[in-house]
Amino acid sequence: MPELSRRRALTAAAVLAGTAGVLPAIAPATAAAGHHDSPGTFDEVYKGRRIQGRPATGTGHHHHGAGYAVFVDGVELHVMRNADGSWISVVSHYDPVATPRAAARAAVDELQGAPLLPFPAN
Repeated sequence: MPELSRRRALTAAAVLAGTAGVLPAIAPATAAAGHHDSPGTFDEVYKGRRIQGRPATGTGHHHHGAGYAVFVDGVELHVMRNADGSWISVVSHYDPVATPRAAARAAVDELQGAPLLPFPAN
C-alpha cells in the first residue's frame, strides 16, 4: 500500500471539504421531495403589520405559490415556491426562505413601513 504523501493528504482534504459543502445543498432538495403538501395557516402581527397565510382557494397567483396565499395588511403578497422547496416573494425575490411565513416577514422587513402595493395580474 502506498504511503500517504502530502499530495494525497491535500487531495483527500479537498474532497472532504467539497463533500461537506455539497451535503447542505442536497438536504433542501431531499426535503423538497414531498413539497406538494401545503404549509399550515398562520395569522400574526409582525413588526406592527398583520401577516397571514393560508391555502389558496382558486384566486390570485396560486399557480406559482403551490396553492398558497400570503397577505400583508390584507394585500396579497405574490409568493412562489422554488424547486428546492424554498419560498420567494415579489418583495424579496433574491432572498429565498424556508416558509411562506418567513417570506411574509422578510417582505415586512424589506418594506420598512411602506405599504405593499397589489401585484398586477396578467
